[in-house]
Amino acid sequence: MSVLLFGVSHRSAPVEVLERLAVSDHDRPKLIDELLSSRAISEAMLVSTCNRVEIYAVVDAFHPALEAVGSVLGDHSGMTVNEMTRHAYVRYSEAAVEHLFTVAAGLDSLVVGEQQILGQIRNAYLSADANDSAGRVLHELAQQALRVGKRVHTETGIDRAGASVVSVALHRAKSLLTDPATGAHRLRRAVVVGAGAMGGLATAQLAREGVTEMVVVNRTVDKADHLAGNIAANHGISVRGVGLDDLPEAMATADVVVTCTGAIGAVVGVGSVHSALAARTGDAAPLVICDLGLPRNVDPAAARLPGVHIVDIEGLRGDSETQAAENDTLAARSIVAAELADYLTHQRQAEVTPTVAALRQRAADVVEAEILRLETRLPDLEGAQRDEVAKTVRRVVDKLLHAPTVRVKQLASTPNGDHYAEALRELFELKPGAAEAVSAPDHLGGLPSGDAAGDLGDR
Repeated sequence: MSVLLFGVSHRSAPVEVLERLAVSDHDRPKLIDELLSSRAISEAMLVSTCNRVEIYAVVDAFHPALEAVGSVLGDHSGMTVNEMTRHAYVRYSEAAVEHLFTVAAGLDSLVVGEQQILGQIRNAYLSADANDSAGRVLHELAQQALRVGKRVHTETGIDRAGASVVSVALHRAKSLLTDPATGAHRLRRAVVVGAGAMGGLATAQLAREGVTEMVVVNRTVDKADHLAGNIAANHGISVRGVGLDDLPEAMATADVVVTCTGAIGAVVGVGSVHSALAARTGDAAPLVICDLGLPRNVDPAAARLPGVHIVDIEGLRGDSETQAAENDTLAARSIVAAELADYLTHQRQAEVTPTVAALRQRAADVVEAEILRLETRLPDLEGAQRDEVAKTVRRVVDKLLHAPTVRVKQLASTPNGDHYAEALRELFELKPGAAEAVSAPDHLGGLPSGDAAGDLGDR
């Protein structure tokens, strides 16, 4: 049994594709049932947010399971397999586990370090548990992922990483807008492109920096209006939401533009910036654009226009505050790597345990059969003598089995350790189902509490 991941996220697909693939809580059980109807899939969990759709499945064979997942998602979204594969990523076995741990740690989110994704993984797992689509493998995997995420947020400062990038970028923008003679800055009017988690951080930070007028621009105007309303209510400044078509007009009066979308390709093109510059008054300050998108939201060619300064992620890497955030990110990745190694070691050892148990059961059966044969051939053997012979036979068998069983458990913790268990089954002629017959799936408890899941993020 191995874990298969099929996913689409803000890193691989445009918003339009994510919206078509998104799965509501109401539709999730239906899709899970369809996945489990495939003989290739025995367990399944579906994570669906505004920024990602990921299916984790426990499978017997890679290709049949992948075909089943593609068919189910294709029927749901109305997309062909070719359309989906252009934007999808597939992980298998150890790579799938590593990806889930990375996501739970907030390292794959649009805003690095956000915690909401942890709660979303927890909800996906609870849904799978409630629908009986999570067996032993997914129980252990999901719960370990939740523990990894909680540990990362407890032991590192990664929660501050996203906010640090926004803060550093705005400090850089303020320095570009400061009059060298008077020391006064012109950071009063701002435009924020993107209404997601990073957009929320940017608008809040701009309000704290003294911005008095703000425009939130988003492809979906309702989301822009919602964020604008929250900022206006919390900070008492003038904020309005508009669509992307109104971006040039909004930039025409702005001192700073902050872009922070997960879109693939440039959201702010040279044409939009040129139109904004043409509409600016003669005494307008330079236009500073903080491009915080990954990948970049702004066409790099816009930096060549007169009066335009672009501050991007790459240009912030040398800042001490940014470096501190990067150090927290590195610490988080180290935790993920260590937890992944421990998890894989445990899984490899767990996989060989049924084989060892089946071997010992096979040996016990052989011993009992030989003792019965002895009693048949020597019916006059006294009870004490018979017991001593039985003990001797069992000791001999135990000593012969000790070294190979201990060694196979040791080797199981290494890469390809399952090969040794397979060799053991072959050498001792263990039946294909013997290992599974002596092992029962465990339902592990102890989910992290709600506060461990967090409230901010991946959406």
